[in-house]
Amino acid sequence: MIKADVLVIGSGISGLSYAIKVSEQFPDAKIIIVTKSDEDESNTKYAQGGLAVVTDFKNDNFEKHIEDTMRAGDGENKRDVVEMVVREAPARFNEIVEWGANFDMKNGQFALGREGGHTENRIVHHKDITGFEIERALLETAKNSPNIEILDHHYVIDIITQHHVPGKEVSQSDINCYGAYILDEKSKKIKKITSKITLAATGGAGHVYKNTTNPTIATGDGIAFVARAKGKVSNMQYYQFHPTALYSKINGMLFLISEAVRGDGAKLRTRKGEKFMHKYDEREELASRDIVARAIDNEMKISGDEYAGLDCRDMDHEKFLEHFPNIYKKCREEGIDPFTQLIPVVPACHYLMGGIEVDRDGQSSIRNLFAVGECTNSGLHGANRLASNSLLEGLVFGHNAAIKTVALLKENNFNFDDLKAVPEWNEDGMKIMDEMVIVSYLRKQLQEMMSDLVGIVRSNKRLTMALQKHQEIAAAVDEIYHYSILSPQLSELRNLTTVAHLIIIQSMEMTENKGAFYNKDLA
Repeated sequence: MIKADVLVIGSGISGLSYAIKVSEQFPDAKIIIVTKSDEDESNTKYAQGGLAVVTDFKNDNFEKHIEDTMRAGDGENKRDVVEMVVREAPARFNEIVEWGANFDMKNGQFALGREGGHTENRIVHHKDITGFEIERALLETAKNSPNIEILDHHYVIDIITQHHVPGKEVSQSDINCYGAYILDEKSKKIKKITSKITLAATGGAGHVYKNTTNPTIATGDGIAFVARAKGKVSNMQYYQFHPTALYSKINGMLFLISEAVRGDGAKLRTRKGEKFMHKYDEREELASRDIVARAIDNEMKISGDEYAGLDCRDMDHEKFLEHFPNIYKKCREEGIDPFTQLIPVVPACHYLMGGIEVDRDGQSSIRNLFAVGECTNSGLHGANRLASNSLLEGLVFGHNAAIKTVALLKENNFNFDDLKAVPEWNEDGMKIMDEMVIVSYLRKQLQEMMSDLVGIVRSNKRLTMALQKHQEIAAAVDEIYHYSILSPQLSELRNLTTVAHLIIIQSMEMTENKGAFYNKDLA
């Protein structure tokens, strides 16, 4: 058993900024960060566009950013949370600049971009790899903190609660988190890491669908282990599909064509070259993501085409190369010249607005368990996230959770009586799976079902069929789980199955279309 004061699950912007802040405020705390892949592998790393923050107070203000966020979220956001995040944004942004993150400048000021749903230019960025730059700076800072230890290739199987105490009756209003069972992939051992405070910063669940812009690690782990521990999880029906992922015939992680490209003037067209966004929204290419994604999806259904086109031919070529060097490079690698050809794009699963319910401090319904970032339903995004508000959410809630954590550590009022009865992980009688093809087959079945029946546009009939198919897959996964020695692949499949069930059930409970959720039978 390993003991820590604070256990952080995830090494993206949420987990790292939180850990750094706790470390600065409480240098005596022992902080362990576990991440299931390489330490820099996170959704943060792949955020291209930037971070939304009001810095130009001559042309912009907090009220405009608040209203843009509320409008994108279709009014399902919590206004007090939106106001808090937007007003705290400049202070949190200045902190990561102090921690060493670099952002593009123009004439001595931050160069500001604009994306769909924003009424002003307010996106700070580092070329088209903003998340990569933030991740670099935060990792460097964390590594220089003597009380932070980072364990890579450590996969969290489940958080430890009273549910693990043999014979213990647990009230849903009185659940405590004591740490987590964690698989060390290098030693193949399952460790019990106990902690006074645990933070879930596990990112999204994009691989519940067959096409996503998310890295392969995004399998909804935090949401799933909180749901299994009877923590509150909500708004899972709200899954945002990014309108413009680079089309590929290969399923999996698709390359993202940043919304900032449309913000700089790119136009959407059919494969025949005809514009169509004017038919769907007066803001055309700068409408919010749910509207643009459904428009592309509808045009593809009408034409039977596998993709639409993004037209960058009339854009300033020099400016494009300066702002989007990696997008240009990727297109050329795929044999596409964006200055002479349409870029083939499709909507792809991108960002989950729902997740673990948290308050303004990032506290979940489980005592001593905090959660920050895409794995949460914080009230900021409502039914649809406004572009570039996600990195901001990680910073603001990471800060608030850290301040609350430090206060709790100083109080030191933790009851670990139940922990004494929590057993070590037991694999007696379990067998190593000799055919991983079963896991990959079930995962593909789940992803196909979710993409076909629970995608951008849903219907009552498709949701009913999805629930029936899910029951078959879930039964097969349960059977394998109960006789097999655990692997990350099996754990991820188990988590994706849990997440899929939550999305289907909470979609079926909807009585009206909101934001990213659209059921044609409710139209």
